[in-house]
Amino acid sequence: MLPSINYEPYSLSPNAEHKLKVLNHKPKSTRGAKILVIDDDRDLCLGLRIRLQPYYETYCANDAGAGLSMAFTEMPDVIILDIGLPDYDGYFFMQSLTEIPGLAGVPVIVLTGRDRFTHEGRCRDAGAKLFFQKPVDNRRLLGAIEQLVG
Repeated sequence: MLPSINYEPYSLSPNAEHKLKVLNHKPKSTRGAKILVIDDDRDLCLGLRIRLQPYYETYCANDAGAGLSMAFTEMPDVIILDIGLPDYDGYFFMQSLTEIPGLAGVPVIVLTGRDRFTHEGRCRDAGAKLFFQKPVDNRRLLGAIEQLVG
């Protein structure tokens, strides 16, 4: 027979609980929003997913075909898109997006390593709402997403 153990659950002080709530606070306008990241750089996808998951449901795809399929099934609120993908480029993706009912109005943020002067205008013409060149400051990206979702 095992001896009886007197166990008291761990509890936080009221001050620590308040700090924890503030730390885990999600902006009201973004609760439940879905973000789809489409980039062939798996490390970048993982990093963005880790950074975004406290605030958003985050999904990743590593090529345009998988991205279109995931966009259709998940119906994201914002798409973060790289231009240089292995199967089709981001321009093809944005064009295809406009032809899918329910997805034509989804805002696209282009996040690419390509030259801003050459590609930003073309991306906006293709339907992108915002253009960021890699590497991007996380605070700027989060602010842009919150602005598009809210």
